[in-house]
Amino acid sequence: RLPVLRWLPRYSRAWLQLDLIAGLTVGLTAVPQALAYAEVAGLPPQYGLYSSFMGCFVYCFLGTAKDVTLGPTAIMSLLVSSYAFHEPVYAILLAFLSGCIQLAMGLLHLGFLLDFISCPVIKGFTSAASITISFNQVKNLLGLRGIPRQFFLQVYETLRRIRETRAGDAILGLACLAALAGLRAMKSRLPRAARAGPLAARVSYLIVWTSATACNALVVLFAGLVAYSFQAMGSQPLTLTGSIPRGLPAFRPPRFAMPAPNGTVPFGSMVEDMGVGLAVVPLMGLLETIAIAKAFASQNDYRIDPNQELLAMGVANILGSFVSSYPITGSFGRTAVNAQSGVCTPAGGLVTGRAPDTQHPLPGGTLGPPTPAQALPVPAGALVLLALAYLTSLFYYIPKAALAAVIISAVVPMFDAGIFRTLWRVKRLDLVPLCVTFLLCFWEVQYGIVAGVLVSGILLLYSIARPPIKVSEGDVLLLQPGSSLHFPAAECLRDAVCSRALAASPPRFVILDCCHISSIDYTVVVGLAELLQELHKHGLSLAFCSLQDPVLQVLLSADLQGFQHFPSREEAERCGGAEPGGSGAAPFSSTSESSLLPA
Repeated sequence: RLPVLRWLPRYSRAWLQLDLIAGLTVGLTAVPQALAYAEVAGLPPQYGLYSSFMGCFVYCFLGTAKDVTLGPTAIMSLLVSSYAFHEPVYAILLAFLSGCIQLAMGLLHLGFLLDFISCPVIKGFTSAASITISFNQVKNLLGLRGIPRQFFLQVYETLRRIRETRAGDAILGLACLAALAGLRAMKSRLPRAARAGPLAARVSYLIVWTSATACNALVVLFAGLVAYSFQAMGSQPLTLTGSIPRGLPAFRPPRFAMPAPNGTVPFGSMVEDMGVGLAVVPLMGLLETIAIAKAFASQNDYRIDPNQELLAMGVANILGSFVSSYPITGSFGRTAVNAQSGVCTPAGGLVTGRAPDTQHPLPGGTLGPPTPAQALPVPAGALVLLALAYLTSLFYYIPKAALAAVIISAVVPMFDAGIFRTLWRVKRLDLVPLCVTFLLCFWEVQYGIVAGVLVSGILLLYSIARPPIKVSEGDVLLLQPGSSLHFPAAECLRDAVCSRALAASPPRFVILDCCHISSIDYTVVVGLAELLQELHKHGLSLAFCSLQDPVLQVLLSADLQGFQHFPSREEAERCGGAEPGGSGAAPFSSTSESSLLPA
């Protein structure tokens, strides 16, 4: 339960310098993203900063994925916008309740529930979220005000008022987008410097790599200097972030009631207002973290524990609510930077929030010991705390257009256009939950997710209720179900066997090949008893073959009338309907009256 104890005793001072360099590079990403994501959540900018440090401190002790960092993300901010109604009191209470739910799920080992959210639903949601979040920032990119937050109204109003675009915001925003795209493209094409190369080449590589990695911070810093220059000259063509309260948030429990003009909104009403959000936010938060953790775990050869992740996120959200945080989850962008940053040990997480690579090269070409633990993300949190304490006056000059560019560049890669073509080629039926989720998420996020999960569940239940049955006709009639049998499939199996057996001319011995059946339930056993009796009335016999031990024990315990079992399909076909005889291959049989059917 405390993975930190695995790696902390191994820490070496030789890794400190590399940890600090990598950690500072990545930590600079947290502050501009925190300010930007607060805008997506519909909250004042300081709440993005309040949400960015507690997860760092908690996850290093409780998390199992060494690369994951917790904090505000685009998707979680979008959900908070939907369920917190742009009210900080609601957002903080949502973090507390989500944390309680996640903690309870972790203690009860309910992480398996995530397995019921299919990949098409996830892809549909993230792709729709990418478009929704990006378009939500167009108003800030163009300097438009008074644009509604509902997606379709937002599109309509933005296009209707496009002539009101502020030239300064538009030029700066597009320039920031171009700079971010250029820096990321440069980083992806940057050749790695040779370890034994000239010092100048290695220093140049480090400068370029650090600039590309900390591109968000550099772009926001540049935009802030431009805005400050205009302010100093007495004119301001840019829309600025404005004043942010200075100082650290007070450590206090979330408020369980909210003042209103006509009284007080009680706790029960607040919970009722959040509604399905109390299920969607905890599950989507964990889903985002697990998806990120699995992606990097497969690259670095370590395993994660979903239930431990639930505990870590639950504690992080509960404690975060005491410092005015809204719900947090794993950040793919910052985690990717962590994985590429070259940090050596968990102490690098003192700045960045990640642990060492499993085998990281140290100076001189040696390898550090394998470290399966997660990162110690304390200075990413420490940098945010320093920013809150000393730098909030400088955040006044950050243009909203620059923050909008940071958000758009972060969420555009989430849109996966290729998934539609892939599913069309692999399994077209999976396009149904994908498209349902994708389209309804533009209306309301919760409707899209719930509808997608329901459609996926219906498709799953249909495959259980209608298992594929392979039929072979020869001297005997052979039917082979393609999967285990559960109660929705009982009637389907009975109809399939009866229709084939009674239509066969001449009547033939019927064999049910059970090699793919690993489990059955009571309803199926009752259905098989009825099937045996119905075939017996028409003078037909049914035998089972290749029964797996658990299924065989269930059927023998049921004491079915006329039950016959052959160890293999070949034996059953060879008997060809003959009565079980006394040989080594004789079937198990039962001729007593079944106790499952009424007299």
